[in-house]
Amino acid sequence: MLSVAPMMDWTDNHYRTLARLISKHAWLYTEMVVAETIVHQRNNLDRFLAFSPEQHPIVLQLGGSNLENLAKAAEFANAYSFDELNLNCGCPSGKVAGHGCFGARLMFDPKFVADAMSAIAANCSVPVSVKCRIGVDDHDSYNELCDFVYAIVSNSPTRHFIVHARKALLSGLSPAENRKVPPLKYEYYFALLRDFPEVQFTINGGITGIDQVNAARRQGAHGVMVGRAAYNNPWSTLRHVDSAVYGIPTSSLSRRQILEKYQMYGDSVLGKYGPGKPSIRQLVKPLLNLFHSEPGNGLWKRKADAALRRCKTIECFLEATLDAIPDSVLDSTLHRSPSDWEGSFADIDGMLPPPYKLSLQQSMSVSACLGISN
Repeated sequence: MLSVAPMMDWTDNHYRTLARLISKHAWLYTEMVVAETIVHQRNNLDRFLAFSPEQHPIVLQLGGSNLENLAKAAEFANAYSFDELNLNCGCPSGKVAGHGCFGARLMFDPKFVADAMSAIAANCSVPVSVKCRIGVDDHDSYNELCDFVYAIVSNSPTRHFIVHARKALLSGLSPAENRKVPPLKYEYYFALLRDFPEVQFTINGGITGIDQVNAARRQGAHGVMVGRAAYNNPWSTLRHVDSAVYGIPTSSLSRRQILEKYQMYGDSVLGKYGPGKPSIRQLVKPLLNLFHSEPGNGLWKRKADAALRRCKTIECFLEATLDAIPDSVLDSTLHRSPSDWEGSFADIDGMLPPPYKLSLQQSMSVSACLGISN
């Protein structure tokens, strides 16, 4: 399975519409939606939760640290038929981790996370999952990560974790730095596959293209999540997902055809929720990286900047800018095929930490659950 990560201000409805035109089968995640927003906006939920049927499979990511609100949010979201509900336990942003103690800070309290996942699961009819880091601050040993996973698996219906293979540093680093400075420890991820065979794990962090996706899958990864590469270069990143990951023929749409379809979508939703909600700029934003590294890309972006000052529709915007891109680029449906690149995973088996061992208390808990007496 390949998925596109939840990214604040990026993986909104507009980006997901574009991504689905490129790949029919990649799993798409919403931006994180705070549980309190859903609860307090219950009469305006379409603005936050509605999506077109074409966006399936799609996952709603929730943020929050209040059990009652998480339960209510799951109940309200259930009416929208997402394919999975996910809890954010990995975002190190001060806007998240320092507000109401959620995001990556939740990794300090696995009991709460288990309770939260149970509350979410009890109020929806789809699977639930956790997105987390491999650790937080100096709580970054493999055993501590396993303790976190074990506590949640043992005390909630959660059987899917998306693991960003870096720890989060809550002080001293910006969110952008937290995506680059802490070292990647893919060996922690692959050790989880060994130590929790009943759980599904998706690997995230530092994976920027289909070659790396396939290398991780060949090494045994259950699923792979791609983040900013899927936004900064959507055509190259998502173009071969259907064939390379799912064994289904890649869409034959060219970028010109994709833009024609996106125009129909964009012009139909302009101002849907009031003046400027969404705006022409919000709708154009996901398009600006569609010609990453292609001939004419620089001129296209300069023309886009000028067009956004005067255009009121996507049709006008495209008419004013697309002559910057050669027809050979606009109409091509071809792209290079994925390679057998091994990269960061080739020697991972020799780097795995020692197997996780349950404490005596955990072993007794397992025995109690299984009805085994000493």
